[in-house]
Amino acid sequence: MAGLMKLYGGLMQIPGVDVQELTMTENMAFVWDETGFMRWPLALCVLIGFVVIIYKFFDLTRASIATKKILAEVDGLLAEGRLDEALEATASSSAPAAKILYAGLERADEGSERVSKAIENEGLIQLSKLESFLVVLATLTNVAPLLGFLGTVIGMIIAFQSIEAAGEVEATLVAGGIKVALLTTAAGLVIAIPVSVAHNFFVSKIDSLVIDMEESAQNMIDVLHAREG
Repeated sequence: MAGLMKLYGGLMQIPGVDVQELTMTENMAFVWDETGFMRWPLALCVLIGFVVIIYKFFDLTRASIATKKILAEVDGLLAEGRLDEALEATASSSAPAAKILYAGLERADEGSERVSKAIENEGLIQLSKLESFLVVLATLTNVAPLLGFLGTVIGMIIAFQSIEAAGEVEATLVAGGIKVALLTTAAGLVIAIPVSVAHNFFVSKIDSLVIDMEESAQNMIDVLHAREG
């Protein structure tokens, strides 16, 4: 929003356009009004992005804490050869890692190959759950700038229509259309940039969780393989 305010300040330097001293609230209201009908799809992008980012932040934070806790517990039990207790611990936990390890421990008597297959299948399921809604953020990253550029095109069309209707070029005639064009472009980028940052942050957090789970799963497979031997 601060970027939009600076942009608006630059537009106000166009000859013939009055400069007004407005408060932040008034500036926000002005930008909302001057963005035209494109404000509605852009506002929808903001709302969806905000809700998804908040949800994924708490969801992945909860999953990360629970995963670290269960992995530490199960690794300790496996090191002592207490497979039954490890199975009970994973069964009572809701962490993604617990479900993966439980799928393997449940087939501990069927051989390490069956355990590896069970872990792989459950791992794909849990990974898809961890990545839920990330496609929404990726889509917003692409759609928000496109909506902004669409507003730019519409604003320029308005500007040229004003010139055509007047039969001459004056700054006051085209300022309105250019203002809409620049404001929608800036709004689209202001939305896309933080959404893109959040998306990449969540991807890196999921990758970190996956690495921890893979290490623990491999440790369990090694223990079971040694037990077979």
